[in-house]
Amino acid sequence: MHRSRRAVATGESALMRRLLIGVALAFLGLFLFSPLVVVFAQAFQKGFTAYFESFQEPAALAAIRLTLFTAAVAVPLNLLFGVSAAWLIAKFDFIGKSLLMTLIDLPFSVSPVVSGLIYVLVFGMQGWLGPFLAAHDIKIIFAVPAIVLTTMFVTFPFVARELIPLMQAQGSEEEEAAVTLGAGGWQTFFRVTLPNVKWGLLYGVILCNARAMGEFGAVSVVSGHIRELTNTLPLHVEILYNEYQYVAAFAAASLLALLALVTLAAKSFIEWRAGREASLRVSAEEGSLT
Repeated sequence: MHRSRRAVATGESALMRRLLIGVALAFLGLFLFSPLVVVFAQAFQKGFTAYFESFQEPAALAAIRLTLFTAAVAVPLNLLFGVSAAWLIAKFDFIGKSLLMTLIDLPFSVSPVVSGLIYVLVFGMQGWLGPFLAAHDIKIIFAVPAIVLTTMFVTFPFVARELIPLMQAQGSEEEEAAVTLGAGGWQTFFRVTLPNVKWGLLYGVILCNARAMGEFGAVSVVSGHIRELTNTLPLHVEILYNEYQYVAAFAAASLLALLALVTLAAKSFIEWRAGREASLRVSAEEGSLT
C-alpha cells in the first residue's frame, strides 16, 4: 500500500520522463560535453607532435611549475586552517563564532577580481604597505607571493566548509568518551575525530586543489602577466589565445580540462566510499542491537 501511494505521488507518464531525460542530456551535451570536445579537438588539430611540443616551450613549462608550486603551498595551508576552523566551530562554543563562519564564507561572496584588487590596494606601490615594502626591497604584487596569497584567499573556505557540517552532524560524544577514558587532546583528534571525517577532508582538499590550479580572476590582477615568471597555466592559456596560437592555447587548456575530469572522478569515488562506509556502519549498529 505504501509503495503504491508513493508511486502515485511521484509517478510521471512515460512521455514526461523521456522529455525530462532528453532536456537533461541536451543540457549536459551543450554546456559540458561540447566544450570538452572542442578543447581536445582543437588541441590535437595539428597532431600529437604539435600537441606535446607546445609543452616544451619555456613559457609553458614555467607556467606549469608555477601552478604546481602555488597549489603545493596554498592547499596544505588551507588544509591546516580548514581542519582547525572546523574543529573549533563544530566542537566548541565561543564568542565570535558566527563572525568566524561569516568570514570563512567571504571568498564565496566576493568576486575573485575584487579579491585581487584588495591585495593590490594593500601591497601595491600606492597601497597601505607599498612604501614600506619598497623601502625594504620586498616585492609582493606582480610576483609569486601575491599569486600564492590570492590563491589562498579564494580557496580557503573549501576544506572548512566540507568539514564543519560533517563534524556538527557527528557531535562530540565520541570525543568526550575518549577524554573520559584518558585520551589527550591530540590523541583524541588523530584517533577519533580525524578518522570520522577523512572522506570529507579528502573531498575538501580535492576541491581546494582544483580551484587553486584553475584560478584566473584574482591571479590575473596581481600577477602582472610576466612571461616565465608570474603566469600560471590559466593565464598562459589566455596569452596564447590572444596571440592566435590556438593549438598551444587549447593544449594548455586540455590540462585544466583533464584536472576537472580527474576532480569529478575523485569526487564520485569519495562519495561512493563515504556512502558505503556509512551503510556498513548502520548495518553494524542494527546488528548489534538485534
